[in-house]
Amino acid sequence: MLKGLGGLGDMAKMMKTAQEMQGKMTQMQDDLANISITGESGAGLVTATTNAKGILTSLDIDASIFNPDEKEVVEDLILAAVKDAQAKAANRSASEMQRLQESLGLPAGMKLPF
Repeated sequence: MLKGLGGLGDMAKMMKTAQEMQGKMTQMQDDLANISITGESGAGLVTATTNAKGILTSLDIDASIFNPDEKEVVEDLILAAVKDAQAKAANRSASEMQRLQESLGLPAGMKLPF
């Protein structure tokens, strides 16, 4: 039926594949928002939790570090815990993206606009 239309059949297949990929990317973005990643500093005195998108969702600080003379130390510990959680979240996100690309048959390391 599409014999005389040249590559239009291939174009329809490509469009369908692109729509499927977009749906999977949307699902992955939703999934990343629901994955919790915890970073810590000061041997667990400060823990920061982010989602896999790197958004800080909670912060826990052990009461033993609240000494007014050590305010800068506490601030450094908080910053370190948040950075640790965000780095872990970025790694998890990259891992999930690679897994999705492999499932779609895309080349490893391909940069997608998402």
